[in-house]
Amino acid sequence: MRFGIIGAGRIGKIHGGNVAARRDSEVAYIADADPAAAAALAKSTGGKVADIEAILAARDVDAVAICSPTDTHADLIERAARARKAIFCEKPIDLDVGRVRACLDVVSETGARLMVGFNRRFDPNFSALRQRVAEGAIGALEIVSITSRDPSPPPLSYIARSGGLFRDMMIHDFDLARFVLGEEPVSVSAMGSALVDREIGEAGDIDTAVVIMETASGKVVQISNSRRATYGYDQRLEAHGVQGMVVASNVRETTVEFAGAHGFTSDKALNFFLERYEAAYRNELDAFIGAVKAGNKPRPDGEDGLKALMLADAAFRSWKTKQRVPVA
Repeated sequence: MRFGIIGAGRIGKIHGGNVAARRDSEVAYIADADPAAAAALAKSTGGKVADIEAILAARDVDAVAICSPTDTHADLIERAARARKAIFCEKPIDLDVGRVRACLDVVSETGARLMVGFNRRFDPNFSALRQRVAEGAIGALEIVSITSRDPSPPPLSYIARSGGLFRDMMIHDFDLARFVLGEEPVSVSAMGSALVDREIGEAGDIDTAVVIMETASGKVVQISNSRRATYGYDQRLEAHGVQGMVVASNVRETTVEFAGAHGFTSDKALNFFLERYEAAYRNELDAFIGAVKAGNKPRPDGEDGLKALMLADAAFRSWKTKQRVPVA
């Protein structure tokens, strides 16, 4: 498969590098608003620099990977769908539910194959946990607990465009919760504060939050997010059921433990999401290419992206109103 990579920033480098490393795919073209960034990625992947119009018009491009800023995603998805390209797009499709619905109408009308980049589904540890839950290892599922804490907050310039913690950071956890639950949450309760960086609060966002969700059958999800974790990138998942519990713990810098008179010590968790989810990024590309080649619908798809955004919106309303909010 020949790819056009739109966006040569941090995530574009990841996906471009993964495409180039495969025997069954190659980077054909790179587009970015920064010519130097596009040229650098083209050099490292063997692709050529081109503009977006040329990529979408190219007959030798089978798929596009949309790695550009969030506010460009929906438009690029629609253009790629009309150009008959397979589409991989980083989350979210858009920050507005109405805009997402309109975009998905175009995807449906054109019959395009769209995958949304919720990479945590493809983390080896999280996917193994979900598989054991699905196989009944813990019996009937009762509680899902998700912890996601960044080592430090992003710059304020990023906060201003991100859509807020619920739509930017916790949206990954909303998708992961749906993935493990196997059913949809119907209500959301959220609490949040700006405890890490006062300027984040002054910008209208939060950096510390807890969300509780419930499904129609009574299953419960609890999600904890923070923009600060002094011990590394904290990523944990737990599922508790009638017959027991399964846990996916943090991935650490090494597995070495020291035992001494004062107890046991181990190394910190990996410090950045690009390290922590390196395998997940490769695995989601495997899934995308495999589905497209087989003529199947990739997952997570546009509907998964829409439902995660709806949960994020419900959490935002709950935080603002301090009330439990039903999910539309």
